[in-house]
Amino acid sequence: MKFAVIVFPGSNCDQDMIWAVNLFDGMQATAVRHDERSLVGYDGVLLPGGFSYGDYLRCGAIARFAPIMTEVVRFAQEGKPVFGTCNGFQMLTELGLLPGGLRKNESLKFISKVVPIVVETNKHSFTNQYQAKATIELPIAHGEGNYYCDEETLAELEANNQILFRYADKVNGSVANIAGISNLAGNVVGMMPHPERAVEALLGSTDGRPFFESMLTNFVKESNHVK
Repeated sequence: MKFAVIVFPGSNCDQDMIWAVNLFDGMQATAVRHDERSLVGYDGVLLPGGFSYGDYLRCGAIARFAPIMTEVVRFAQEGKPVFGTCNGFQMLTELGLLPGGLRKNESLKFISKVVPIVVETNKHSFTNQYQAKATIELPIAHGEGNYYCDEETLAELEANNQILFRYADKVNGSVANIAGISNLAGNVVGMMPHPERAVEALLGSTDGRPFFESMLTNFVKESNHVK
């Protein structure tokens, strides 16, 4: 299964994502520039972290107008896997593919550290290889990771099991300690922590591996790309 990692001016986690995905047999990731207009030949999309367009307007607000984003929206609407981490999560909310938005951290400071994350559900395409309610450790690195949504939206996220990850402790002021969510269909996921930076013991944690193994199990094997 071939994944496109979309690279924007200011992306800095694209190579991390490509490296992580390519560790798993059955998945391949390659870079695709923001100004391309086609994703023909790809099966899924990955939006990496970084500071697209310098975050000069608002995180992800300029990136959402990149030519390739028309294809990203099409993939999402067709039920293909679309995942965004950090800046990629911000882009998905700006595109309207995920509800809510990301604001400046409550402390108004950039946060870069490894934090405990609770896996809220393992009955999801991106979390099925985790234990439900397991506490894992993933790195974060963001200045605007404070997830916000109104009470009605939060109630819907809760009712539909769309909250996949929560911070175990208060980190950035996110509503209900939300660290990652999915769309209602379950094929679009965004999260602030970086699972791609926790796939090898050398990096200090392998707690990100089950995230990609979940994608492998659901989107690759079940789509007959891997026999």
